[in-house]
Amino acid sequence: MPGKVKPRRRSGCPVSISLETLGDRWSLLIIRDLMVRGYTTFKQFEQSDERIATNILSDRLRRLQKNGLITAERDPKDRRRTSYRLTEKGINLAPVLLELLIWGAQHEETVAPAELIAQMAQNRHGVVAEARRRWQVRDSTPLIPSFATHHPRNGKTKRDKRRQT
Repeated sequence: MPGKVKPRRRSGCPVSISLETLGDRWSLLIIRDLMVRGYTTFKQFEQSDERIATNILSDRLRRLQKNGLITAERDPKDRRRTSYRLTEKGINLAPVLLELLIWGAQHEETVAPAELIAQMAQNRHGVVAEARRRWQVRDSTPLIPSFATHHPRNGKTKRDKRRQT
């Protein structure tokens, strides 16, 4: 694009460029929360099961905006609140996130229901199409149910641990 300074890249490899654009796991989890869980606010991201620190969350939201993956809009109902939304570039990551979800559930111990993962794997196109449809109509209903954050080693969820303290 004319007038736009191109970022310095480590290489011309598309995988390397994609990783530089996405940043790290926190960025992917924010994109997941926007796309799959219907989160739109800083507070929702902050309260996600992974418990991202607020300074990291702020930084990743800025980076995702700078890289054109999300936008920030003032909430029409409460102008003090900012709502985040995926851009076209961001929603185009739906197939990537779906494959990460399926791969993780197939190769690692997770709390994702095996039956749900199998259904999603059988209907990849439909799942991605539904994610895109919800994005287009601004439907923030969660695409898939929330999984309790179960720690595979001790059988307790993070929520269970919080209740004990």
